[in-house]
Amino acid sequence: MNGQRHNIYLVGLMGSGKTTIGRALARRMGRRFVDTDHEIEARTGVRIPTIFELEGEAGFRRREAQTIVELSEEAGIVLATGGGAILDPENRKVLRRTGWVVYLDVPTHVLLERTRHDTNRPLLQVADPLGKLNALRTQRDPLYREIADIIVDGARHHSHTAVSRILKEWEQLCVHST
Repeated sequence: MNGQRHNIYLVGLMGSGKTTIGRALARRMGRRFVDTDHEIEARTGVRIPTIFELEGEAGFRRREAQTIVELSEEAGIVLATGGGAILDPENRKVLRRTGWVVYLDVPTHVLLERTRHDTNRPLLQVADPLGKLNALRTQRDPLYREIADIIVDGARHHSHTAVSRILKEWEQLCVHST
């Protein structure tokens, strides 16, 4: 495997399973798991909705970009990115350059089911959360696909099955790059 691309990054819309699958994947690989949203909350001492309230989405995205740059310098981590991290072209470059990107693709009706009671999702605190998820998918899906090394159907696969599929692809990639 190329020494520069030493991390595994999970991308996808909110509720796609990045944290759940990322934790399980890191455990199976003996790697450290990091979730960018949790990391930002730990660094700032406040929850994501508070950052959105005080600094707006632009302020949050600046913090997210800085966190991604710093974490990408570590070797051998599994990182669950925030759903909108790929909006920043620089973030996309960093992720592609320093890691292997897994896109967890999940239909919006499933995402709505998974996120409907989660108040820690500022972008979904709107009158029509399904409409918002559809708009986010339309905007972000091409960017996820642009940087993905593998696309996993996160709705059809149980998290353990998704982890096994990712590991199989990772092992094949490692064998082919040696």
